[in-house]
Amino acid sequence: MLRVVDIVKRYHTPIGERTILDGISFDIGVGEKIGVLGRNGSGKSTLMKILGGVEIPSAGSVERGLFMSWPLAFSGGIESNMTGISNARFIARLYGKCEEDVIAFVDDFAELGRQLYVAVRDYSSGMRMKLAFALTLAIEFECFLIDEVIAVGDHKFHRKCYDALFVERSHSAMVLISHDTEIMRRFCAKALVLKGGRSYLTNDIDLAIDIYRTL
Repeated sequence: MLRVVDIVKRYHTPIGERTILDGISFDIGVGEKIGVLGRNGSGKSTLMKILGGVEIPSAGSVERGLFMSWPLAFSGGIESNMTGISNARFIARLYGKCEEDVIAFVDDFAELGRQLYVAVRDYSSGMRMKLAFALTLAIEFECFLIDEVIAVGDHKFHRKCYDALFVERSHSAMVLISHDTEIMRRFCAKALVLKGGRSYLTNDIDLAIDIYRTL
């Protein structure tokens, strides 16, 4: 189980301390999916980075009882001076997976061809996102952190990403940030609505969407 207990996140700014998250709590079990809703600046991405260990909370705790991904397509985890292939090798070694299998998956999924042998610093933003998406999916995590990145690339690749997450990995737990409320309705059992650092947790997805639309 992933358990989030009273998470607080504060930042020091030139005009004083700013609280982004203030007492956020929820949990999800094996295979459960929770949607996170909120307007821009409500703390959604900050929460996702904390769940993935990219940032440290100011207070509270995250108990990671599931094998967690980093935030899906988080480009900060890619080494720009390395090639796509070298990044794939690094991820394989980091997680103790077969290098050839990980490279084959990334090559097939990202559809970057010979660009995989080019340093990532020379990638376009779209190419970088495809690589990051493929690197994440190359590892069979128990819980995926998804931050508004399902619509990657053209329609064909968008569909490929959708199938990879919601069909092939339907058994996986997910924390999902998306403005696509239909995806929330179809796949999430509960939702967390963020506003002003505070949260509202409900098992009624339609109610969560209604609250979100009034923010």
